[in-house]
Amino acid sequence: MADRVSGLARIDPDQFAISLCTVDGQRHGVGDSDFPFSVEEVSETVSHCMAWEEHGVDVTHRPIGREPTGRGSGEFALDRRSGPRHPVIDSGALLSCALIRPELPLADRFEQVALTWQRLAGGRRVGVDESGRLSARQRADRDVVLGRVSRGSVALPPGTDLSQALDLYFRCCAVELDARTLAVVAAALANGGVCPLTDDRVFGRETVRHCLSLMSSCGMDDFSGEFAFTIGLPAKSGVSGALMVVVPGLMGVCVWSPRLDELGNSVRGIEFCRQLVKRFEVRPPASVVRGARRKDPRKRPAQSAAESVVALCWAASQGDLDEVRRLASVAGTDLSTGDYDGRTPLHLAAAEGHVEVTGYLLAHGANPAATDRWGGTALTDARRGGHTRVAELLDPHTPVDR
Repeated sequence: MADRVSGLARIDPDQFAISLCTVDGQRHGVGDSDFPFSVEEVSETVSHCMAWEEHGVDVTHRPIGREPTGRGSGEFALDRRSGPRHPVIDSGALLSCALIRPELPLADRFEQVALTWQRLAGGRRVGVDESGRLSARQRADRDVVLGRVSRGSVALPPGTDLSQALDLYFRCCAVELDARTLAVVAAALANGGVCPLTDDRVFGRETVRHCLSLMSSCGMDDFSGEFAFTIGLPAKSGVSGALMVVVPGLMGVCVWSPRLDELGNSVRGIEFCRQLVKRFEVRPPASVVRGARRKDPRKRPAQSAAESVVALCWAASQGDLDEVRRLASVAGTDLSTGDYDGRTPLHLAAAEGHVEVTGYLLAHGANPAATDRWGGTALTDARRGGHTRVAELLDPHTPVDR
């Protein structure tokens, strides 16, 4: 696969870049984030979105299916209609390119593609790896066969020139940018088609929704099922070592590392994704395990702490032991933190006479000597409310109130 990319063998395989861009425009990059590379198969996402925007889903998917193949991007994988199985396999991407402004000359068609990439990237002009394009064109035998099979078996618009579509496909794969820029493109998809740096709506929400669905099911070729199972984020890889990952509603990520595994995916890119979902709550909510010890990057630390205090105090006041247990299990939760009046969960549980919650909080490190703004302890509240059993639990641990 790598022989399609001119010069890939000359690139230091130890180069490594991670870049991210949030949907509100915050950006961060480490490593070789400014080193340019060709996007290769990552371009198939943008090409198909363009076809969707121009023709709609029904027309676009008349010749192109939307089912995973379980095979590599360049293999002959046709559906029951003898058409490409999905748009992010080479044959499907070729037909997507055939649908992009077919009435225009080739140069103008690519100009539309380049302009779309530029808008997604926040106005930054993208380059073209001409040597890579020519190298791919010289090795085009397989793609020519894919095109001929497609032309003979599926319904394409009248007058479709598959030779031009092939040239356009190679030019799309040769789009050249760096990790910082591709992260912005990914963030535009995470943001429902709006570039977070310019607020420019490039694609409609429906278009992006369909694109992310296909990235989730097909974007990693014959590693797609394993990637969806273990990582669960929409992603698209390219043989240049690029990996574009979308966290819907939060951020776009680009990992670039030319060292590929046997399936043609970036080794470090895959490992980064594994660590990302292990440490942070970035997978869809349905897949989040309650009580998992992962950070939620959507929340600021102060916001998370304040919300935890409010939730814990409320659960303690209601005697909801299960919820108190769940909240207490979250890493970093301080059971002795009080609300704006200095009243801790133990104060609230004692004031309402909840014996089990009081016992649980004491057993898990809540401070019985903590005082509220009026100088009262949890024992003070228990005695004031006449909750004898709660007072008996607290009394041995609260010498100042004896």
